[in-house]
Amino acid sequence: MKNKRMFWSIVEKIEARIDSGEFPLGSRLPPEREFVECYNVSRPTIREAIIALEVRGRVEVKTGSGVYVLTHKEEEEPEVTISAFELTQARALFEGEAAALAALSITDDQLSALEKTVEQIAQGKDVEEADETFHLIIAKATKNKAILKAILGLWKIRTTRSDVIQAYDDICSQNHEKTLQEHSEILEALKERDTNKARAAMHKHFQRLINALFDASEAKALEKIEQQTTQTRGLYSLDHVINQ
Repeated sequence: MKNKRMFWSIVEKIEARIDSGEFPLGSRLPPEREFVECYNVSRPTIREAIIALEVRGRVEVKTGSGVYVLTHKEEEEPEVTISAFELTQARALFEGEAAALAALSITDDQLSALEKTVEQIAQGKDVEEADETFHLIIAKATKNKAILKAILGLWKIRTTRSDVIQAYDDICSQNHEKTLQEHSEILEALKERDTNKARAAMHKHFQRLINALFDASEAKALEKIEQQTTQTRGLYSLDHVINQ
């Protein structure tokens, strides 16, 4: 994990212990000091890991009580085909309004956490994880559990559907500077507590993604047509007859 931020490695270790049953659903996680001693890291690193676990929906932080493993388990739903275009449009609508609402209620700690994810994107370290955390922090900052649940559901599609993952992989490795700029603009709007600016910045980000998806789709379609044309030309060509 040479280039991996320390807190992400802690997130993975705690998630593994949750999945193994060591930390059962509904149980309270050990206090910070135990994790500090166990993993030989600082308290801020543990706090960042807990924030990431919380926005991923793995734990719930109850002020004055502790951190608890979430008991809620998603019910299996019938498989529905959702394209990357549909998903991105839905994300734009939900996350645009989430950003506007979050601008009114986001905390200084959440703004600080967002800054760290933008720093990760700038450094090119664990960009996908940083991007997901960035968006989920904003969803949580709305203080609306229904909005958070909806956006978590959209991110589940984003990170588990192979066709959607591939479509995003085709575009997310491009325009790193634009990605950084867009996330920075969203962050600045939230810092200014400007609802309209936050919504517009989020919509701008997703509009570029949708356009990039169309460009990638068109490029693949053209490539496929060229391949088919080459195969057909070879099948019906008279070159082998003329050259005899």
